[in-house]
Amino acid sequence: MLKKLFIGLAVLLAVFAIVASRQPSDFKISRSTTVNARPAKVFAQVNDFHKWQNWSPWDKMDPSMKKSFEGPAAGEGAVYSWTGNSKVGEGKMTILKSQAPSLVAIQLDFMKPMKATNLTEFSFAPEGKGTQVSWTMSGHNNFVSKAFSVFMDMDKMIGSEFEKGLAQMKAQAEAK
Repeated sequence: MLKKLFIGLAVLLAVFAIVASRQPSDFKISRSTTVNARPAKVFAQVNDFHKWQNWSPWDKMDPSMKKSFEGPAAGEGAVYSWTGNSKVGEGKMTILKSQAPSLVAIQLDFMKPMKATNLTEFSFAPEGKGTQVSWTMSGHNNFVSKAFSVFMDMDKMIGSEFEKGLAQMKAQAEAK
């Protein structure tokens, strides 16, 4: 009986491994909104990591997280590191490209709860009297990420946080 149980468990694990391995190797999560402010005004909120506390949904998840800043105050080479609770983990962001007022590209390095490196881009395009803002994160799914994606919809989970952040960014830009 015990032998059948182990064989059954081995078969289940093998099926799970096959299903997980067939998940996409790469991912891309993107959300957009229109802000009633000029591109330069919205761009400034992203290009300066010191301003992220005003709109980032992760800052709201752990108001007491430890933050540090390195390099220039804003733009290319600016670095923002954090260590927080289990909701925000530990990581570092580095601005790789800053093209005012249209693009900010960031290397996002997670250390905890899982190591990963992703590319995050914010694009700002004039739309009427406002700005179309897009927040996109892309990266590679290792086996562990693929296994998580069998049970969790990462686009929905991370995308909902992007939506909150964009709404808060919109409120900040439109309030001033």
